[in-house]
Amino acid sequence: MTPLQFNSFRERLSSASGFQSAQFRELEAVFGRRDQAGAKADAKSGMGMAEHLIAGSPARALVEAAMTRMSLWDSALHYFNSRMAIPKELLSRDVSEAWEPHEGLQNVLIELHRNDPEASMIGEGLVDLDEGLQEWRYRHVKMVERTIGHKIGSGGSSGAGYLASTLFNPVFPDLWAIRSRF
Repeated sequence: MTPLQFNSFRERLSSASGFQSAQFRELEAVFGRRDQAGAKADAKSGMGMAEHLIAGSPARALVEAAMTRMSLWDSALHYFNSRMAIPKELLSRDVSEAWEPHEGLQNVLIELHRNDPEASMIGEGLVDLDEGLQEWRYRHVKMVERTIGHKIGSGGSSGAGYLASTLFNPVFPDLWAIRSRF
């Protein structure tokens, strides 16, 4: 779609925004993203993943519920623990909180990669998912730049600038951190 084609109906979108994509926000939460605490919240509004959705709406309830359940990452930690002991505090953490990279876990992940081909394949599958999500984000930034340039986004964000700030924020940072240690 050309910029002229998009701009022919853009104003009809009003304040509709990708921020309001409950399905995408829920997918991020299922993977393990927990932005509600503000650490990675939208820099312009200070809002996290669910706050952009209408309070009390079924969509917001789904995203908020997903952020309180064990994520794919938390499930992976339990699987990895069944193969090799990982630090106990990681298994009993509050799963509604944002994940912080952990050097002790990274040490275990390196050993699993070296000595457990099955666990290594699971870790690499998670990296594939994470890379795909990051690639989608990049393509989205480029599409927005192509259609609206650096105009304000329809939801009031800085548009392409905000979207670019979401790049290179992996969901599984420990699996990326170990790359330089092999």
